[in-house]
Amino acid sequence: MRKKKAKSLSRKSVLRLPDLDHTKTAVLNSLSSPHSRRNYNFAIEQFITWYCSEPRLALNRIVVLRFRLYLESLGLAAGTVNQRLAAVRRLAYEAADSGLLSPELAAGIRRVKGVKALGTRLGNWLNADQAKLLLLNADGKDLRSIRDLAMIAVLLGCGLRRAELSALRVEDMQNRQGHWAIVDLVGKGKRVRTVPIPMWVKEAVDHWTAAAVISQGRVFRAVSRHGTPWGTGISDNVIWYVVRRCAERMQLNHLAPTICAEPVQSCAILPAERLNKFNSCSDTRLSSPPSDISVANRTLRSR
Repeated sequence: MRKKKAKSLSRKSVLRLPDLDHTKTAVLNSLSSPHSRRNYNFAIEQFITWYCSEPRLALNRIVVLRFRLYLESLGLAAGTVNQRLAAVRRLAYEAADSGLLSPELAAGIRRVKGVKALGTRLGNWLNADQAKLLLLNADGKDLRSIRDLAMIAVLLGCGLRRAELSALRVEDMQNRQGHWAIVDLVGKGKRVRTVPIPMWVKEAVDHWTAAAVISQGRVFRAVSRHGTPWGTGISDNVIWYVVRRCAERMQLNHLAPTICAEPVQSCAILPAERLNKFNSCSDTRLSSPPSDISVANRTLRSR
């Protein structure tokens, strides 16, 4: 008796909307970061909307090249275009692994190059005077002002991202070899690093924790309208509102919510009044403040 031939696996070249939705779900489930899932979901949704509005062509290299031209026509930056092309490549990989797309078409999509970023963006960073004004405008006697001052001091002095600051715990700040530091801080992409804490930043945080009676858990909490702390923490948006409110007082417009920075190279950004208040600081870097500093790369950036 003759054996039946194995049925060959047919792979599609034109993906319909159910196939695209299934593949998009597989891509999002493979990502661990919620920020990556949000960005990839937006990019894939944009591609699906564009792909379904076009004639039903095969999902191949030519179609992705046309999508790249479409993104460039929108006037998007090179980094934004490349990020959305990366999401489309990931979509093609998952479709090929699921048996919905041929490996040859997926390999062709992989060869689509991104847009070259020519030149270097200058940026618009806060200088030392603006950082001092930001701290002065956060100063106050009520509990909320004490919290805002401590938050901005950590952002400027330690260069934390908003998500890192909102997740900061009392147990994370430890004294190692006579110096205070945030130990084993898990940041973006689950990278682990240790961030030194200048003494003036530690004084500001201690002033807040003593006033709010916080000894464990998250450092920064919400403050009610009655001036009492409540809850177990704050969100990233609360930090952005605090910085924006202080920036409005100093008439600094177009402040971007990218509170994400590398550690500050110099911590000498406190005004003389704040230095006198924190006279117990033993950090020698505060003795000779520079005339102009860039307060951390990508920190409190103005557009």
